Amino acid sequence: MEHTVGIISLGCAKNRVDAEMMLSTLRDAGYKIVDDPAMAEAAIINTCGFIESAKQESIDEILELAKLKEEGKIKALIATGCMAERYREQMLKELPELDAVVGIGANGDIAKILDRVFDHQTVEEFPEKCNLPLEGGRIQSTEYYCAYMKVAEGCDNHCTYCAIPMIRGSYRSRKMENLVAEAEKLAANGVKELIVIAQDTTKYGIDLYGEYKLAELLRKLCKVEGLEWIRVLYCYPEAITDDLIKAFAEEDKIVKYMDIPLQHCNAKVLKRMGRGGDRESLTALIKKLRENIPGIVLRTTFITGFPGETEEQFEELAEFANEIGFERMGCFPYSTEEDTPAAKLPDQIDEDVKEHRAEILMEQQQNVMDKYNSSLIDTEIEVLVEGFDRYAECFFGRSRADAPEVDGKVFFTTSGRKPEPGEIVKVRIFDTLDIDPLGTMEN
Repeated sequence: MEHTVGIISLGCAKNRVDAEMMLSTLRDAGYKIVDDPAMAEAAIINTCGFIESAKQESIDEILELAKLKEEGKIKALIATGCMAERYREQMLKELPELDAVVGIGANGDIAKILDRVFDHQTVEEFPEKCNLPLEGGRIQSTEYYCAYMKVAEGCDNHCTYCAIPMIRGSYRSRKMENLVAEAEKLAANGVKELIVIAQDTTKYGIDLYGEYKLAELLRKLCKVEGLEWIRVLYCYPEAITDDLIKAFAEEDKIVKYMDIPLQHCNAKVLKRMGRGGDRESLTALIKKLRENIPGIVLRTTFITGFPGETEEQFEELAEFANEIGFERMGCFPYSTEEDTPAAKLPDQIDEDVKEHRAEILMEQQQNVMDKYNSSLIDTEIEVLVEGFDRYAECFFGRSRADAPEVDGKVFFTTSGRKPEPGEIVKVRIFDTLDIDPLGTMEN
């Protein structure tokens, strides 16, 4: 009798791609995949270990499934992903409900690991990080019309607050021909929006080809028949080349949306973070992007309360964010991560101060969002349809300005035909619904 298995993947989209590859490996080995891990014999929790709140979410998910195991509904619990890689033996010690804890280098062996678990073995496996497969089959877990494509693994930036290089290892790009082939396969399966990701996507190719190759890769992806939107996430400012800007400007399929995680603008804070730049250089970059890519939507993230951040430095950040008017922005209080250089810095800041500063930035951002949404009124935009909201009694989807899960939605009505999920339609905006644009579909 074939065993059933389900995966819960937490954290970022890069982790999701890893989970999709593990699902494919398990299916090929004869396991039956179920959508709801609570209904499976074996539940895999693909954990996140990036910041404290993400780790807590992983622990809560494990404990929730452990209740079902205690009731006899689940036979086995397996932890994979970043938290399992980072905390290794501690995981099994602190969470004895787990039957296996395996690092990212064991992802390709997940079927053999499950075989051992079903043979009543407790498994701990932590091969080298570089054993994490970059290539292989996937079972897409997103809606059929949208998929992520991870172009590289790991990171060499070594920002002082970040544990990712320690967890994921050195930067490893995938071969360009493999990425194009994967994009062609996804498009043949109905994918219309391809989201290109890595920890630092702009550095794609530097290890394989000796130079940044993201612009060339994007131009090749734009030639893939069936793809309509190509979205790029996680561009680092120092690697945004003129060639990349030109590709964004010239290629219609590349959505004019760039996610640039700046984290701060003050030179001293950025230096303590292990990052370069200052307010002047970042302002100049953004000016260059807006001048060369008309209508570009910029997303960024900031960290408040980094060790040693003075009130004046925070005020400079708030002024910078307000002056630039990022169309999309996230803000997080600094999370102290053990074994990172920033955790050992003096002048650590109280939690309530960090959180209060983040709240100030997000409240300020609300005015920027209101202004941006108002600018859409009486314009026509493309919307990728996602479904129908019964509460609001209208359809919803995402525009080119909205990345999945992190940005908002566009709500719209129609007096004619009803659009299907995955269809790209034109919507004329006439108002806002809470914080999201509201419009009418052009029939």
